Amino acid sequence: MTAKRYSTVSITLHWAMLALIVAVYCLMEFRGIFPKGSEGRDAMKHWHYVLGLTVFALVWIRIAARVLTGVPPITPEPPRWQRRIAEALHGLLYLLMIGMPIGGWVILSAENHAVPFYGLTLPPLVAPDKELAHLVEEIHETFGTIGYGLLAVHAAAALYHHYFLRDDTLRRMAPHARENEPS
Repeated sequence: MTAKRYSTVSITLHWAMLALIVAVYCLMEFRGIFPKGSEGRDAMKHWHYVLGLTVFALVWIRIAARVLTGVPPITPEPPRWQRRIAEALHGLLYLLMIGMPIGGWVILSAENHAVPFYGLTLPPLVAPDKELAHLVEEIHETFGTIGYGLLAVHAAAALYHHYFLRDDTLRRMAPHARENEPS
């Protein structure tokens, strides 16, 4: 029998990583409430780095869980074009969860700053290089902006499937949904 819902590990990681990603974005968006060089601003930047690297660590567990447990089918099955768009969007989200933390790690390394991770200092990925740091920072910020759009489309699609198409797309990932819950 094919599972109708994602595994508990996948569901837990999905929602925990959403919370982490929201926190990572909020830390950078709201760091401006503190003046440059202040302890508050530095703390927000520190936790942006740490939580971003946490996303990077967890995404590999999430990918492994997805490979090992599979993806439950949507009922009723959507048209092929919708499945292809969903696969592309999920691929882009996974690339974001991998690429953004690596980009941040490269930026810190190229700026010759420590790369903090829960009391550890991670090794630099590149030698100090201010030009590289500036280039990767521009790319990092651009993809951060793109990430807002990807997250919005992902959430909107889940809600569209749930409320308009009335399929089980959202219930497959809902934390406490029951398999026999009506549409």
